[in-house]
Amino acid sequence: MSRPLHRGVSGIRISGNSNDFWDSQVKAKTEKDDLDRNRSPDQSYLSLRFPFRLLFPDSSPLKHGVTENGFASDPFSVGTPRSRHKLTMLFLKLSLIVIVILALTGSFWWTISISTSSRGHIFHGYRRLQEQLVSDLWDIGELSLGPSRLKEIEFCPEESENFIPCFNVSENLALGYSDGNEYDRLCGHGSRQRCLVLPPVNYKIPLRWPTGGDVIWVANVKITGQEVFSSGSLTKRMMMLEEEQISFRSALLMFDGVEDYSHQIAEMIGLRNESNFIQAGVRTILDIGCGYGSFGAHLFSKQLLTMCIANYESSGSQVQLTLERGLPAMIGSFNSKQLPYPSLSFDMLHCARCGIDWDQKDGIYLIEVDRVLKPGGYFVWTSPLTNVQSFLRNKEKQKRKPGFGPSICSKGQDVESPYYRPLQNCIGGMHSRRWLPIEERTTWPSRSNLNKNELALYGLHSEELNEDNANCKTTVRNYWSLLSPLIFSDHPKRPGDEDPSPPYNMLRNVLDMNARYGGFNAALLEAGKSVWVMNVVPTSGPNYLPLILDRGYVGVLHDWCEAFPTYPRTYDMVHAEGLLSLETSQNRRCTMLDLFTEIDRLLRPEGWVIIRDTAPLIESARALTTRLKWDARVVETESNSEERLLICQKPFFKRQAS
Repeated sequence: MSRPLHRGVSGIRISGNSNDFWDSQVKAKTEKDDLDRNRSPDQSYLSLRFPFRLLFPDSSPLKHGVTENGFASDPFSVGTPRSRHKLTMLFLKLSLIVIVILALTGSFWWTISISTSSRGHIFHGYRRLQEQLVSDLWDIGELSLGPSRLKEIEFCPEESENFIPCFNVSENLALGYSDGNEYDRLCGHGSRQRCLVLPPVNYKIPLRWPTGGDVIWVANVKITGQEVFSSGSLTKRMMMLEEEQISFRSALLMFDGVEDYSHQIAEMIGLRNESNFIQAGVRTILDIGCGYGSFGAHLFSKQLLTMCIANYESSGSQVQLTLERGLPAMIGSFNSKQLPYPSLSFDMLHCARCGIDWDQKDGIYLIEVDRVLKPGGYFVWTSPLTNVQSFLRNKEKQKRKPGFGPSICSKGQDVESPYYRPLQNCIGGMHSRRWLPIEERTTWPSRSNLNKNELALYGLHSEELNEDNANCKTTVRNYWSLLSPLIFSDHPKRPGDEDPSPPYNMLRNVLDMNARYGGFNAALLEAGKSVWVMNVVPTSGPNYLPLILDRGYVGVLHDWCEAFPTYPRTYDMVHAEGLLSLETSQNRRCTMLDLFTEIDRLLRPEGWVIIRDTAPLIESARALTTRLKWDARVVETESNSEERLLICQKPFFKRQAS
């Protein structure tokens, strides 16, 4: 840490030792004996009188009487330690009164003369002191547990290389969860781990985008060859296993391929082909049980953004392989809980053989689909009928009575942005001010710049969004100027891989931990970066996730004291602006170390972390990077002298083969 580990308060320092005091007592007694013997009125004054002579000089000789006890009658002529003590206290009291009067007078005139701008500076200074105090308390909390807390964090055991806190199927089964609920997310105190997750033994840095979208390294994911070939899913059949790689052939023109499949969907809703989805108001798609992301990979080239969600799987995970391809994905299941998305979030929901019985439990899964789907949006469900007669008989038995069906949620039930609430058996989103059919919305990319009336729904003015966009553009430009030399100069080239001219293809995806209005996402796209951003809105701050989704981006609500619902080694870059200030202003259930170990879990080897916050908090964060074994440097910002940038890179540590 840059500041001392031991802090104290200013105080009075007592010099010398106890013998000085003892000698003074002996000296005083000797002087008193001499005075009793001599009883001379001309006896010289004691040394204590000297300073008062400087303050009150004598203009003429004074007559000083001596009492019968031998003490001088002159109040400034002191003959005993007790008299000297009384005189000293009197002088100190008078001095204190004078100082208080002067201070009150100065404070009065200063208060009158203070201007509005000065008050702003004072408040700002107070805010800085408050943040410094919070930072110090955070450090003290980390240091209070002893020297062991200052050591580098150890690596996790090998069985944790694909570990995801909050998803423990065997533990959930032991607790009595069943019927698919064992795959639900349960975050308890025991789910957090304080160790660094190492990649598998033969892990390799992913290929650069866009090549990495079609080819991945087998060793980077947990999957077997049998799992590749035995799958009957549409998108899984588009895979080819080679010696060290898995190739996804979604771009090939082949019968029953992804391109032909998406073309059929477009025709069914009256479009010429999938390139016309945007003209029909479709930009964001939620792909449920996405296979290995080939549907989303194909649509990505059409400027359509597909978020894949699937249950947690210990091996052969759809989400893990999709993320390894650099495509949007996260673990999500609504077996019993609502998804962490606001109502009216997506333009299309897609389910191709996703294994969900939509008509079970009185259609409660379809009710959740309806909640997150925008008005006028499309629900696409592909499922083969292996036994048509049996299917029709079951449907006949499950026919509803006339007039029977889910009711509309009341205002109390209709929470716009639920956070893993139990599934509701009522139709949500009907009370939202955002109820607007997709065909009436501005199409992409104009959709990212909401008009004045649309912003009013979120309590914002055009000036606020424009200012945020302008700041984020400057931020992206500065980040890239900082990162380009680091990546293409300091970074060693990989064998057989020539570095492109910066800043092309530096990143495939970014996790924005405090997305606010989604300005960072907008700035990256405007700068021509071929990346997608997971916009995370912390539950501890204002919720602008509906705004982000309405702009045509993807995002999720999340509590950063809990593990993010994704596999290790997911993101190329993690960005956090103002997150530390936001989290320190709350009653935290976790420490900064917990937050940073989670960032390390989410980050790919050789990935980047950029944190922007106040100088004291950046200083505290910088101290933790040593324990995390990150390469870190602090950069001052020109726009704000009180903020700092912490730029870190996670090294590529390899696990030794056992």
